[in-house]
Amino acid sequence: MTNPILTLEGVSKSFTLHLQGGQSIGVMQDVHFAVEPGECVVLGGPSGAGKSSILKMIYGNYRCDAGSILLRDGEEPIDIAMAEPRRILALRKHVMGYVSQFLRVIPRVPALAIVADAARETGLDEAEATARAKRLLSLLNVPERLWGLPPATFSGGEQQRVNIARGLAPDRPLLLLDEPTASLDAANRAVVVDLITEKKLAGVAIVGIFHDEDVREKVADRIVDVVSFSPAEAA
Repeated sequence: MTNPILTLEGVSKSFTLHLQGGQSIGVMQDVHFAVEPGECVVLGGPSGAGKSSILKMIYGNYRCDAGSILLRDGEEPIDIAMAEPRRILALRKHVMGYVSQFLRVIPRVPALAIVADAARETGLDEAEATARAKRLLSLLNVPERLWGLPPATFSGGEQQRVNIARGLAPDRPLLLLDEPTASLDAANRAVVVDLITEKKLAGVAIVGIFHDEDVREKVADRIVDVVSFSPAEAA
């Protein structure tokens, strides 16, 4: 390793079941891996193994019980596990992006504006951001007639393609992908593979979960088996 953008060391997570008398359920223990610029690390393992929980801890939606999640902001390592909410929000704006299976947007905002606004978050001016948004929506086969409409009126597949365009529009050093191609057909999955490859060539570090084996094989530089971090395995 040279100078990874993201490093997880000794990360553990459990959930408290308040409806079960406060019983604690261990989800993962001693998670450790690092991600270099231009590398795509895919989290592997069956459903329920904790893949999405790892992404949510990196993004700061979940707190970990132990360990460190070091994200490099320029040359400064920030421990997301210990960071204040304000610092995490700043990291989300400038350093790490997140693409899930679901589009959450403000009602009545047009698709083109959603993607262009995301591109502006990392410094593009209005013309550059609009041009990038148009390129991404075109590549992802979102019909131009829909660009001026709010995605709430779109089909599920069209919404997801807008979601992917929004996630890929900014220039952030780290990108988290949680099954972004789950609702896409083969042609659009191939486009996403090309766009992920573009990001890798630009030096973006990627941590991803992919339901589709063909996508996973094409984008992964390395697969981390999440099952190896389960408390049962650690025992």
